[in-house]
Amino acid sequence: MIAPSPETMLTLFVMTEKGLAFAEQAVSKFKSIIAEVVIGQDSATTNDYSAEIAEVCAKAGVKHGLRKDFRGITSRYAMAISWRWMIEHPAQNLIVFHDSLLPKYRGFAPLVNALINGESRLGVSAIFGASEYDRGDIIHQTSVPIRYPITIAEAIKAVSECYLHSGMAVLKTLSSGEPLMAKAQDHDEASYSLWRDDEDYRIDWNQSAAKIRRMIDAVGEPYKGALCHVDGVAARVIAAEDLDDVQIENRTVGKVIFVEDGLPVVVCKTGLLKITACVADDSRETLLPLAKFRVRFT
Repeated sequence: MIAPSPETMLTLFVMTEKGLAFAEQAVSKFKSIIAEVVIGQDSATTNDYSAEIAEVCAKAGVKHGLRKDFRGITSRYAMAISWRWMIEHPAQNLIVFHDSLLPKYRGFAPLVNALINGESRLGVSAIFGASEYDRGDIIHQTSVPIRYPITIAEAIKAVSECYLHSGMAVLKTLSSGEPLMAKAQDHDEASYSLWRDDEDYRIDWNQSAAKIRRMIDAVGEPYKGALCHVDGVAARVIAAEDLDDVQIENRTVGKVIFVEDGLPVVVCKTGLLKITACVADDSRETLLPLAKFRVRFT
């Protein structure tokens, strides 16, 4: 590996579990070209891994700090891993990693939205910065096939491997002093992924049982969990199974139609959903088995 210099050193911006996995490999293999690691925090998750990332950097003797304390980039390159904020740096020297196979799923929460939509492959794209988000030229891509059912925690682990493969390839090129090669995206093939907020945790029982189950799996740990109301009580559905449909003469979504081993089976627009884990939103105490049969999930 060549000696570090202002021309090759870079600042890493990392957060979440994917950022932790990346930071572990980066500081182990390419410490000499890392000027600083900037760590993001996320209050919307049960664990944002900021403490773990800081510990990795401290053990490796790499300069690091939280985003709120960061004073500006002094290195030639900047690289963003699982990052959600704008970074002021020349586009040709800004390398962004995005949780999709661009040009599909430009934008926000691409991994969650891809899982809800039932995509058969997940992936990561390393791109150069651009004036409009996620339109930069593609430096490297890695993909992985998936099978359903799959939880967001399992998907994050799969995508983390993609991050490592593409990320180490980019870092290897930077450490060699060679220029990064890239190709333009096909903008005609682009699709966009909208931002998500608390309203997007709500279960829409007017969807198919299969899609609702994918949504429940996609917004579970480390996220808050799918939100609904059980006879007016705010609840988080942690796990569920979609079942074959039956003919219902007066179909009303959200009503419990069966109880199997104490677990409610709820009517959806198409198909049935057996709730296997459900807790009160405030106390996180289980709501199963239900106290009565005649219950509405809304």
